[in-house]
Amino acid sequence: MSVWGTIIGGAAGFALGGPLGAIMGALAGHAVDKIREIDVLEPEPLKPTQDGTRKIAFTIGVIVLGAKMAKVDGAVTQDEIRAFREVFRVPPDEIKNVARIFNLAKKDARGFEPYARQISNLFEPGSPVLEELLASLFHIAKSDGRLKGPELDYLKEVARIFGFDEMAFERIRAQHTGEESADPYTVLGITPETSDEDVKKTYRDLMRENHPDRLMAQGMPPEFIEIANEKVAAINAAYDRIRKHRGMK
Repeated sequence: MSVWGTIIGGAAGFALGGPLGAIMGALAGHAVDKIREIDVLEPEPLKPTQDGTRKIAFTIGVIVLGAKMAKVDGAVTQDEIRAFREVFRVPPDEIKNVARIFNLAKKDARGFEPYARQISNLFEPGSPVLEELLASLFHIAKSDGRLKGPELDYLKEVARIFGFDEMAFERIRAQHTGEESADPYTVLGITPETSDEDVKKTYRDLMRENHPDRLMAQGMPPEFIEIANEKVAAINAAYDRIRKHRGMK
């Protein structure tokens, strides 16, 4: 079953609890027919350590944190909706359910912090999967052509909750804002003083850590693979620029 089939089936609320589980419980109340269709009226509870739970948390996290970011921004634009559909391959017949989660999160009086903390607790601090979730939010935020001040402040705080320091945040920002002028050293998380050998090692480490298969094994749903590919492309481009500038082989 796809991650979306699990979510709409109602198992997610049992797996997650907390604010994310509450959102899923509210969604399940609107999805009785779907629940009957896939025969999960009495789902087995999932343990927080299970890979499926992390995939659910990642998916709902992008929707909920995207909704909270839209409130900071002031309005949901068609560009943001399109960007979200680029981030998450939503089956056409499930778009309405994604919209329900989005609207439930927007109406919820709680801030974004409880959701971000619950998601963070399912992964190691600074996990590559949390980095991909943050990257998804960057993709949505930049959809209207520019990253506004309130959005940037929001993303910085989500990053802090996820366990990323300021340097890591700037690296992630450089990788995902699509700015051609982005410093290639910042993209790789190194400095111009870094030796050629360490540049190569950093590049190899980043490529290994961000391989889509590795990310999916750690809990990133395959529906988000385009974001991972976007990041790998940025890393490759930055490394090529540094290599050519230094005359490295």
